[in-house]
Amino acid sequence: MKRKTSMMVVGMVGVALALTACGDDSDSGSGDSGSNETGSSSAEGKIGVILPDTESSVRWESADRPALEAAFKEAGVEYDIQNAEGDAERMTQIADTMIGDGATVLAIVNLDSESGAAIEEKAASQGVKTIDYDRLTLGGSADYYVSFDNSKVGELQGQGLADCLGEKEANIVYLNGSPTDNNATLFAAGAHEVLDAIDSYTVVGEQAVPDWDNEEAATIFQQLYTAADGKVDGVLAANDGLGGAAISVLEANGQAGQVPVTGQDATVEGLQNVLAGTQCMTVYKSAKLEAGALADAAIALVNGEEAETTGTTEDAEGGRDVPSILLDPVSITKDNVKDVIDDGGQSAADVCAGEFADFCTEAGIS
Repeated sequence: MKRKTSMMVVGMVGVALALTACGDDSDSGSGDSGSNETGSSSAEGKIGVILPDTESSVRWESADRPALEAAFKEAGVEYDIQNAEGDAERMTQIADTMIGDGATVLAIVNLDSESGAAIEEKAASQGVKTIDYDRLTLGGSADYYVSFDNSKVGELQGQGLADCLGEKEANIVYLNGSPTDNNATLFAAGAHEVLDAIDSYTVVGEQAVPDWDNEEAATIFQQLYTAADGKVDGVLAANDGLGGAAISVLEANGQAGQVPVTGQDATVEGLQNVLAGTQCMTVYKSAKLEAGALADAAIALVNGEEAETTGTTEDAEGGRDVPSILLDPVSITKDNVKDVIDDGGQSAADVCAGEFADFCTEAGIS
């Protein structure tokens, strides 16, 4: 398998996604507080969930939080959901408070493996079960890992870019996710597995974007674009935010829509870019599906039971195989954006606003 690199810069459909809604940094509920009076069961214990930030992706507050709230309310379980706002120290403080307030199960989306592992170690010492949500904590001690198959996400991105480029000779730039996010490593590896097998493609730049920061991503891509003398034919961007950053640079250089760009999360902006033709594809990961899987695992632990898993995930740093629930992502192109809308992944009103109304009409979205 041949890989050509001229320059390397370091660095479901059929499943409804939760309705888009914003939330505060903290939300807790129980029968007593009025968050749920009519749940289908009455689990004993309390579940704490710590989301990572509001910057790396809009999904955490607009999709995951409401999906988790709905799942926990349906189950009649007491819960507390908070957001660390990108601050590892804040996440540690939130975890300590949740444990002190009686959480018996703690689920985290780590900001980095080191701080995540420390949180899990302390939780275990207090008899609290832990779950890695979306991101695996390397060297951690989580009882379960709930996520999508992240290597497959990367493979879908790589294949999506290849489908848009065809077999012609093409220079590719990789705009990878945060180096502290194990998922980003898996996304890139999956994409490379597909694209490196195509001899006519050449990698002319690759760099990770710290903390998935979209503004920094634009700066990084501009540098990569300049270093390649503007000779960039495709961009493997790890999510819709990074893809949007690359598109802004391409637009400034009169190449938006001419250079295929990938993405992930099927955000409103990402879907709009796909419809407009400035983004090649995105990856749809149902927040309701993932939140439901987390809720099922957490509620099993609250009740002293084992969760149903789909297999294990290797934690090479921790030297163990983590019991896992891994879900299947879906590739979204202009041809099936409507499927995301039909599933409730995003609303037609949001995606088809303003200048995108005509694109939606063309795609059969109303």
